[in-house]
Amino acid sequence: MLIDTHCNLTSREFRGKVPDVLRRATEAGVTRAILVAEDPRDAHAGLELLEEHANLYIAAGVHPHRAAKCDRDVLTALAEVLRGERARSDLKPRIVAVGETGLDFHYDFSPRKQQEEVFHAQLTLAVQLGRPVVIHARAAEVRVCEILADYAALAGRVVFHCFSADTTIARRVLDLGCSCSFTGVVTFPKAEAIQQAARYVPRDRIMLETDAPYLSPEPVRKIRPNEPALLVHTARFLADWRGETLDTLAAATTANAVRFFGLREDAS
Repeated sequence: MLIDTHCNLTSREFRGKVPDVLRRATEAGVTRAILVAEDPRDAHAGLELLEEHANLYIAAGVHPHRAAKCDRDVLTALAEVLRGERARSDLKPRIVAVGETGLDFHYDFSPRKQQEEVFHAQLTLAVQLGRPVVIHARAAEVRVCEILADYAALAGRVVFHCFSADTTIARRVLDLGCSCSFTGVVTFPKAEAIQQAARYVPRDRIMLETDAPYLSPEPVRKIRPNEPALLVHTARFLADWRGETLDTLAAATTANAVRFFGLREDAS
């Protein structure tokens, strides 16, 4: 069994197709998935999918690209989502994390000062709610680590989604107690630095994700959109690259996801 720890199933590419997407995932051995919402409105759409599919969970945050439009009302709405105030009572245990949140200094779609302010606000909310955090860090890993160092209460409760840096950054991330999640990018021929980092990360700190509909892995890189069923290709590549069996890697990454996000161990 595998768990896709980060997919964007509310994306327009999946509109009206989610039942078939999840059926193919289950057939491929990807039995659960964590849907990630980029703002409160996106989270409400995600919660509707949770009502229909028992093998879905949700993480909700404000993506750094959207920080420029994030005000107090947006943060209040996010807190309501994360507390389960806008969800059926039976869905509340499946609201599992804050995020994705973080910094993106590659695109800079939002001013960096506002990105940092919104990031701080969400880290504070995660501490208050006792929730783990899903990090987006692009061309900003060092600054994200500097900020996380001030949040000791989150030690062991942070994952860097779509980890795309080298072993030096991986070491710094791990020293903070964080985990690393890898996408299909690690399978790309020119991703040597990421591949070395993936080999360096210990077995109890690694997770897998698709970031669907983006980043289809080799050897199906031309398939669009990416979807949870294709996670098996990333898993096979990483198992071989790390010198592990697929069963060993699958068991470890599943156990890590269950522990990190507080999922039911007997769910499937």
